[in-house]
Amino acid sequence: MGEYKIVVTRKIPDESLDIMKKYGELYIWPEEEIAMPYERLKEEVCNAHALYTNVGDKIDRELLESAPHLKVISTMAVGFDNIDMEYARERGIAVGHTPSVLNETTADLAFTLLMAAGRRIVEGADYIKEEKWKSWGPMLLTGQDIYGARLGIIGMGRIGEGVARRALGFNMDVVYHNRSQKPHIEEEIGVTYCELTELLQTSDFIVLLAPGSEETRHMIGTEQFQLMKKSAVFINVSRGTNVDEQALYKALKEGGIWAAGLDVFEEEPISASHPLLSLPNVTAVPHIGSASIATRKKMAMMAAENLVAGIKGEKLPFEVQA
Repeated sequence: MGEYKIVVTRKIPDESLDIMKKYGELYIWPEEEIAMPYERLKEEVCNAHALYTNVGDKIDRELLESAPHLKVISTMAVGFDNIDMEYARERGIAVGHTPSVLNETTADLAFTLLMAAGRRIVEGADYIKEEKWKSWGPMLLTGQDIYGARLGIIGMGRIGEGVARRALGFNMDVVYHNRSQKPHIEEEIGVTYCELTELLQTSDFIVLLAPGSEETRHMIGTEQFQLMKKSAVFINVSRGTNVDEQALYKALKEGGIWAAGLDVFEEEPISASHPLLSLPNVTAVPHIGSASIATRKKMAMMAAENLVAGIKGEKLPFEVQA
């Protein structure tokens, strides 16, 4: 048994725990789907040297100030906007994350939401379960065509590239907007760069993949929804804070856009009483973009490797560069 205390804020695969337990005493929050309470986490990290966390934990300055011995934070996620990075850097605390491994899995989910929302799949399943299906109808549960439609991707990172490749299999006309143009991706995949306004005005399906930050907070709001086609399907698998949910609700409720597919929300977990979930044209899932068995196991292992490197005073294999 090592000399360090390691706090793990969720139940994770045993093989990841096996790596870490060689280097210290583990405190493991025993739940997988119930978040470790903030005050309990503060109590546990007060004498901890390493913290294994995830997107559901608030790692703010107050919590870090209660952990004077902390050497490393390892999050089982790509995003790290839940961590006070400025204070962590000030303290010299190494922060690791799990980039790249979930790109294709998340692209799968984005395209799944695109298809499900566009073709009203959840509505159709509920229609049967609620005993509403009495006969075939010429316009019953009609949706939007996907094959040959225009897809606009906001944020052309690795996940965006994955979504674009999937879309090309459906003969979609793919345009994208990004902070910087990517000519090599345009040539390699066959996508076209355009300004955000044009993308919003002309796309049949819009997939938001921008990173979460103060700069991108509510980047899609009333003005942007008003630019979209009334037949547009909006997909968000980035960060919930990137979208003004009140503006989205109004656009969906009043017919400003056709439908939405959402994997992320401003407040997570979202309440079942949230107005968005009352709308039949919303397809919502609980932040499962990376949720394939293989991908989540790889993420858990990468996070464990980051944590061990931090304890040993070595460079983290997947250190946050921001």
